[in-house]
Amino acid sequence: MPIAVDIDVMLARRKMSVGELADRVGITPANLAVLKNGRAKAVRFATLAALCEVLGCQPGDLLRWEAEDAEDAEDAEDAEDAEDAEGG
Repeated sequence: MPIAVDIDVMLARRKMSVGELADRVGITPANLAVLKNGRAKAVRFATLAALCEVLGCQPGDLLRWEAEDAEDAEDAEDAEDAEDAEGG
C-alpha cells in the first residue's frame, strides 16, 4: 500500500508501549496493531487526532505516502527497453 504508517517511530521517540498508547487513545491493542502494521484500510480522523494528541505530533509524523514498489517499476521499464531493442 502506498501509505506507510510510522507509529513505531513515534512510540520509540516517546518511549511508550503499544499497550500504553492504545489505552491512552481509547482503542484496543489489536486495532492499534492493525494500524501500526499497515494493514488498516482506513483510519477515523478522531482516532488520528487522538494519536497525535497523545504522541504530541502531527498527522504527517504518523502517515506518509510512498511510491509503488520502485523495483516493480524498474522491471517494467527494463522489459519495455528489451522489447524496443528486439524491434517489438
